[in-house]
Amino acid sequence: MFMTKAFLKTIASLAVLVTCTPGMLRADDVQAPASTRFQNADTDETPDFQRHLVPLMGKLGCNGRACHGSFQGQGGFQLSLFGYDFDMDHENLMDRIDTDAPADSYALHKPTLQEPHEGGKRMEIGSWEYNLFLSWIRGGAAPKSQDAATLTALEVTPKEIRFSEAGQTQQLKAIAVWSDGTREDVTCLSRFQSNDTAICEITDSGQVTAGESGDTHVVVFYDNAVVPVPVLKPVSDRTGDNYPQVATSTPIDEFVVSKLSKLGIIPSEICTDEEFLRRVSLDLAGTLPTAGEVRAFLSDQSPDKRARKVEELLETPAYAAWWTTRLCDWTGNSDQQLNNINPARGNTASSDWYDWIYKRVAENVPYDELVEGIVVANSRRPDETYREYCERQTRMLRDDATETFADEEGLTYFWGRRNFRSTEDRAIGFAYTFMGTRIQCAQCHKHPFDVWTQSDFQQFEQFFARINFARNGSDRKEYQAMLKELGVEKLRGGEQRRAISTAAKEGKTVPFPELIVQTPRLSPAQRKRLEALKAKGRDVTIPQQTARVLGGETINLSEIDDPRTALMDWLRHDSKQLFAKALVNRVWANYFNRGIVEPTDDLSLANPPCNQELLDYLARGFVENGYDMHWLHREICLSDTYQRSWRPNDTNLHDERNFSRAVPRRLPAEVAVDALAAATISDDKAAQLLEETSKRAIGLPGIPRNRSAGNYYALSVFGRSIRESNCDCDRSSEASLLQTVFVRNDETVHELIDRRDGWIRQLARGAAASSGRSGDNRKVEAARERMERLERNLRRARDNGAKKQIESLTRQLRTLRRQLADIEPEPSDIDLDVASVVEEAYLRTLSRLPSEQERAIAADFVSSSEDPLAGARGLLWTLINTKEFLVNH
Repeated sequence: MFMTKAFLKTIASLAVLVTCTPGMLRADDVQAPASTRFQNADTDETPDFQRHLVPLMGKLGCNGRACHGSFQGQGGFQLSLFGYDFDMDHENLMDRIDTDAPADSYALHKPTLQEPHEGGKRMEIGSWEYNLFLSWIRGGAAPKSQDAATLTALEVTPKEIRFSEAGQTQQLKAIAVWSDGTREDVTCLSRFQSNDTAICEITDSGQVTAGESGDTHVVVFYDNAVVPVPVLKPVSDRTGDNYPQVATSTPIDEFVVSKLSKLGIIPSEICTDEEFLRRVSLDLAGTLPTAGEVRAFLSDQSPDKRARKVEELLETPAYAAWWTTRLCDWTGNSDQQLNNINPARGNTASSDWYDWIYKRVAENVPYDELVEGIVVANSRRPDETYREYCERQTRMLRDDATETFADEEGLTYFWGRRNFRSTEDRAIGFAYTFMGTRIQCAQCHKHPFDVWTQSDFQQFEQFFARINFARNGSDRKEYQAMLKELGVEKLRGGEQRRAISTAAKEGKTVPFPELIVQTPRLSPAQRKRLEALKAKGRDVTIPQQTARVLGGETINLSEIDDPRTALMDWLRHDSKQLFAKALVNRVWANYFNRGIVEPTDDLSLANPPCNQELLDYLARGFVENGYDMHWLHREICLSDTYQRSWRPNDTNLHDERNFSRAVPRRLPAEVAVDALAAATISDDKAAQLLEETSKRAIGLPGIPRNRSAGNYYALSVFGRSIRESNCDCDRSSEASLLQTVFVRNDETVHELIDRRDGWIRQLARGAAASSGRSGDNRKVEAARERMERLERNLRRARDNGAKKQIESLTRQLRTLRRQLADIEPEPSDIDLDVASVVEEAYLRTLSRLPSEQERAIAADFVSSSEDPLAGARGLLWTLINTKEFLVNH
């Protein structure tokens, strides 16, 4: 007999009263595990659908992706993936339940192989799992009741596991705490996973076994709870009283060393001044220090010179440019996604985006205020008409504009991207960008590694339902009038857009797209009238549009003009501080090759921080200091942890997780390309790099559609973020053979070495002038200027893919180089100070003085070359091809 849903819900309520009434157990009493209570089939207890049966199906793998949890189900039977859609699971399960003859239920025959089952045998007849399932059917197979208690906590003990040798074991115990006061041992119903099976393994019953030395987490899953438990096995005997005294000059150091002491890892010594200067200049400002900077820093004997260098770098345009680039990565500034977002042709939208963020980073605007300008951005100013808005935007396109897009209060383009239009895309992208969290799994099912459910996702995306980026503005009548004024109303598609762009360049007012926040379905006045009628007893329905922040409260959007204001308020005040932690973690990863949480965009319960206290401290400090980005950079850079040497000791040789040493890492793409330029450029040009960033790779705004030419090709070789998705993995830091080939053989690199304003040319001019054999300077300079023009044109031709023009310009350059060689001083006549050249080459590439052995080998190479300039060039080429050059250490 199959029972009606209404009857089953009544049975469910009674079952909860019978089995879960708080008065039956004291608050500190814990129900024995189901594996004990259902050991025998003759028990009178009726299991609960939510507390027992659904977790059991998860434990047995029934609702997994490879079984009935798949979107197609298996064998005509589907369960919600990972559970938590209790209505669907119960409804589908009832087709396989026989309450008159419980033992004959198909749902019991399949997993016990009384009937063929592709999933194999999942339980034995007479086992506690079988008895629990049978007892639920026998008790009426009730669904989850409407007023069922909710899980308030999952208490897992021990809270931390420390092993001393391989093979040791530790049993976990999980206690579910429910809102009705009941507590139950649910270890047997929980699922377990190890985040690193080399460090430890865990059985289905929750027994952890030690493996290799190191640390990881085991994770416990039950109902909607996800609880990580740290597992540590020291790498040495230097723990407890045997751990040496290690200086901890900052709170960061205290938290790091506290974790290292548990693992028996002794941190490396503090790095040298050369290493610190190179590291912090590249990390903080994306810029290779000049030879002069290195000399000055080494000669400075003041004890606070590192702190002063950090402050100096924080005030440079290079710092603002590099961190603007990173923020453009995380917010998704890409030309490919900004098609037709404004009437101007070219890549002006991505440049506007870059400039808007740059202005705020340079002014050290608090991070929450910067983000607020993105989240609650509006196109129009208060009381501004659509035409007035278009007039103001058009003025910004003019060459003599006194106001730029960077002066706008909000970054409206963020909402106009092609990959950010649907509410689903916005919910996913918003969580990635501002919370460092992946919620896309919850779009279709319960998140496997976090608490988010499909209902949570659907409620969250409602915040974005009223936000519209209208390509034709919100005032259709005015939009059409403006097209008619321009005489383009009959044109269509690309032809019309080109005509509008031309009109904008001519200074004519053109229509602009507009970010619109649609009004609620009911105006406040209408809602007030309906509420008054309802108060008088009239039968009226008041429509509500609600949304719920992730893990937080439900908000009535009908009462809010702009739902995004509620989102921004939640970001600032959420107790989990995901907003602050997301940025802190990403900034930390910039300095240490990995985040405190890794991957950096996966802040989830099942992917806990490697040092929870450290992340909490930095996030809390960041908030308490007013989201001051300078504070965050300063706090990290001035810690001993950041200033550790890359040279390992016996205990930290394999540590890349706990920050006991600097991990050598390949330079980010933009920094690597700029470093090649800085290493080969003349001294006077190099001195301008921290201040002049417009022509540098860290100053390039967006990601163009054609990434195969010019600087963009070099950037793609080194893994610049493609900004195609919301994932931090759009940027690659992996080394590759192509990068090696590029630095060794690509024409771009050789042009950098041989360019007119390069260091090699500087050596040639200096040596020739000092010897009085400078040749016909007027002819030489004229030829060099022409060569520079040809090289510029060649780069442009490559960017445009103009093959015939490339061939012609290449021939002209080859001829001009031969002519220049005839009129320039003979290389053999040039007399260089070899010792000085060697020292300078090392300082401008590796930011350090050469060792005595290196000095001798390099000097011999330069001296024995066919001419000194060729020797200097060969030395420079060799140094930029070393691993040390392209690695920050």
